[in-house]
Amino acid sequence: MNEQSLQHTSSDLGENFAPGWYVLAASDEVDVTPKSFLLDGLPLVTFRDAKGRPAVLVDRCAHRNAPLSLGRVVGSNIQCRYHGWQFDHSGKCREVPGLRGDAEHPKRRVPSYACRDAQGWLWVYSLPDVEPDSAPYQIPYADQKGYLTVRERIEMPGPLDAVAENALDVPHTAFVHSGLFRRNKDRRPIEVIVRTSRDRVEAEFVGEERPKGLVGRFLAPKGGQVFHCDRFILPCIAQVEYRLSEQSHIITTAALTPRTPTVTDLFATVAVDVPVPNAILRTIVKPSAMHIVRQDAEILRRQTEQVRRFGGEEFVSTEIDVLGLRIKKLLREAATGRLREGSEERRIKMLI
Repeated sequence: MNEQSLQHTSSDLGENFAPGWYVLAASDEVDVTPKSFLLDGLPLVTFRDAKGRPAVLVDRCAHRNAPLSLGRVVGSNIQCRYHGWQFDHSGKCREVPGLRGDAEHPKRRVPSYACRDAQGWLWVYSLPDVEPDSAPYQIPYADQKGYLTVRERIEMPGPLDAVAENALDVPHTAFVHSGLFRRNKDRRPIEVIVRTSRDRVEAEFVGEERPKGLVGRFLAPKGGQVFHCDRFILPCIAQVEYRLSEQSHIITTAALTPRTPTVTDLFATVAVDVPVPNAILRTIVKPSAMHIVRQDAEILRRQTEQVRRFGGEEFVSTEIDVLGLRIKKLLREAATGRLREGSEERRIKMLI
């Protein structure tokens, strides 16, 4: 990516919806009571059949378009509340009350979506009536022995690419989260290695000292250099990894699901291994993380309002905006089916 391509970009919100696996809900939210969720503005209904298997269909009965989420589960089928039509997990019509003859007919189908329970989340594949040849993203270190694992769903204002950039953006932390991670007066020169390939972009920060804020002092009280890598993996994974000492490791994996073009659900899995008892750690990690998220949500809300007010994005970037525009480019390539071949690496100097 050349310097000119990093300078200006303007796009409509919501245009970068790449195909693949997205988290729709926490696994324990999905039960025999039908529930409605949005995926990029499309209403979907979830339910579990008599064997506990999850199903995801378009939330619209093929008959008169009533929401299936108003209905109930009957055996392995979901029954529409309006006229009692029943559909199985694949969307086939299995019963039309009062009809003499076979209920199944191609025109009576409801589009269905592949779904999987994995690591505490219900994942859904974004294309209807497709049996994907891939599995949902495997979240590293989740529930691994020695790690405290915390899961949380957070509504974030803004499109997926803006939320992903915010989650992985280092320069804003000295201002939006001043005192928690970094302080502007403490900046030191480091090198950033930016690697871009077919399905991801990552930034490795070389020579970074332990952040001087409260979070860094708690996780690595003795200081020293850290391993720090931020990653975006198609179609929706934003990941931040820190190794702050031989005994301190924290990795946050956020699965980002566009609810609408300007609202993104962030499904966070935080895995922490530090020399602090988990009982104490649990009382610190979640409140601190939620405070940081609220700060991010507020600045994203203001950014989204401004983009809407001015009729679109008009961003100017520098080389230290190491991931934002590259994330947008990856999403656009994936959404249009034009994924790049090969990989590239670039080294950047910056103050952090």
